[in-house]
Amino acid sequence: MKMKKMCLIALVWCCTLTITAQQPTSPNGKLSVSTADKGLCVSYQQQEVLRIAEVGYEGLSQTPELYYVGDVNADYQMLAGKKLHCTNQAREYKADLGSGLQLVVRLYNDGLVFRYELKGMGGQPLPKELTTYVIPEGTRRWMMQWADSYEGFFPLTTTSKVKAVPSYSARTISSEGYNLHWGYPLLIEPADGVFVLLSEANIERQQSASSLFNGEGEQGELFRVTPDTNEVPLTDDWHSPWRVAIIGEAADLIASTLITDVSEPCQWENVSWIKPGVVSWIYWAYNHGSNDYNIIKKYVDMAVTLKLPYVLIDAEWDEMQDGKTIEDAVAYANSQGIRPLIWYNSSVGWVDGAPGPKYRLNKPEDREKEFAWCEKIGVAGVKIDFFSGDTELNMTYCIDLLESAAKHHLLVNFHGATIPRGWQRTYPNLLSTEGVYGAEWYNNVPTFTDKAASHNAILPFTRNVIGPMDYTPCTFSDSQHPHITSNAHELALTILYESGLQHLADKPESYLAQPQQVLDFLSRLPNVWDETRFVSGYPGESVVLARRSGDTWYVAGINGSDEPKTLTTDLSFIENPGNIQMFTDTAERPWEIKTTDVLPTSVVCQPRGGFVFVICLVSK
Repeated sequence: MKMKKMCLIALVWCCTLTITAQQPTSPNGKLSVSTADKGLCVSYQQQEVLRIAEVGYEGLSQTPELYYVGDVNADYQMLAGKKLHCTNQAREYKADLGSGLQLVVRLYNDGLVFRYELKGMGGQPLPKELTTYVIPEGTRRWMMQWADSYEGFFPLTTTSKVKAVPSYSARTISSEGYNLHWGYPLLIEPADGVFVLLSEANIERQQSASSLFNGEGEQGELFRVTPDTNEVPLTDDWHSPWRVAIIGEAADLIASTLITDVSEPCQWENVSWIKPGVVSWIYWAYNHGSNDYNIIKKYVDMAVTLKLPYVLIDAEWDEMQDGKTIEDAVAYANSQGIRPLIWYNSSVGWVDGAPGPKYRLNKPEDREKEFAWCEKIGVAGVKIDFFSGDTELNMTYCIDLLESAAKHHLLVNFHGATIPRGWQRTYPNLLSTEGVYGAEWYNNVPTFTDKAASHNAILPFTRNVIGPMDYTPCTFSDSQHPHITSNAHELALTILYESGLQHLADKPESYLAQPQQVLDFLSRLPNVWDETRFVSGYPGESVVLARRSGDTWYVAGINGSDEPKTLTTDLSFIENPGNIQMFTDTAERPWEIKTTDVLPTSVVCQPRGGFVFVICLVSK
């Protein structure tokens, strides 16, 4: 049962409004901010939804007296993502915190962002950041225990007292075994139907990424923003990444582009070579890399049959068997009109016992040589895996990789890596990032089998809000451990999950055994969207999203529960619908495929089931 929490929060956290000529608000008036002691209180439609107990740095913290600076307008084009033409408006405010430190606050229509600007650092080390979010006990939240790969569940809880999972790279565990270290994004529901998603954006050189730490006992409600290691002596002026809180109802959350709104725009003159697309992926079905040339050929041939533009040649291609080489595999793919992507070990994370190729990208001269070779033989992009966390060294390495790859017209997919923080705008050749507990885990542990359906219904409200997500969806067969989601549920994931490179994980014989309508759907599958809309759902229970590509709407929904569920599909916003193709599930058959010309208002989903509608618009 959802709890009415606002009265409790208001009693516990009473904000003192700074006396100013006008209270800081967002352009649409829904968000406002006031000061409280050394921090900020954020309200949505006049209800407090987020308290920031303290802002500033150690030795540089005081009550932030905000003053208006000006309006900010975001209006830009993306090459991939949930929305191609992005717009947003904000009002910017500043506060002087002493000794050259300024707090910059922007109130956007869908959230609050803030960062710190430090003047004249003069080679000094970065002081300790004091930013602290308050999440009162009793507040519903979905939090992921931090791991350097950002692969974990977001279990629903109302407390910070969550037992730590030892296999995760948790830095801190309480004396009672509770986790004290959390990764972004972190979702809370401070009032019924109102959400706050915490993350950050616009990581640049000389910056590390951050995560959240909370304390024990009464300190469990205080979540402190903690940048990872940054040992670079800071010279002249410096600013932090943006701390981001996306705020609103579920529809606001799903549609938000706030992470890229506050990230630096791309400065490259030519981006015409960057082409998002769907990829046939070799690893999942075999739980093994790509050292078998004949298996690579199977996936190239599947890409031809399904009209997919790309094939990913995964790890171990440097140990190709039977006298073949990676150049043979790349040449075969190109001869069939399929553009190959190839895998690399970053060689900064998992190295000992890990697959190769290794140590080819770490030094600038080696990286330049390798990427030039990729371009020469016809490689379209690279998947780089096994990074070691959020340090400044890792962030700089990722930026180096993106910039170097762009010189050679190579697309990039980061795996075993940190989550998106806006690089998809600054470096648009970054078309996908893992940073998600995805279908690959059917190969590793049995726990994913029973938890996947609910987990799948959480990700659209958490991880995928902030950027592209390489979940590797749509598996109809089983790998090492079985899955118990329906075929229509799996098909729906290709629409629910946004990724500039959408990797289809199943084996060729599984896909090619499906009805022709399913094959046609995969052949026409978009992964670039003109707009995205939330239709219905609640994290972990169900979700229905609608995405438009040109003159076609794709509507997808999944049931995250173990019981049949009727999902609401109010699609009245779709004008001039024509033919509607429906993929649903039944208790008797793996597929129910039919066409209609009437927009359904609801769909009955099987346990862990799902559906997809493909709605072609009629020209006016």
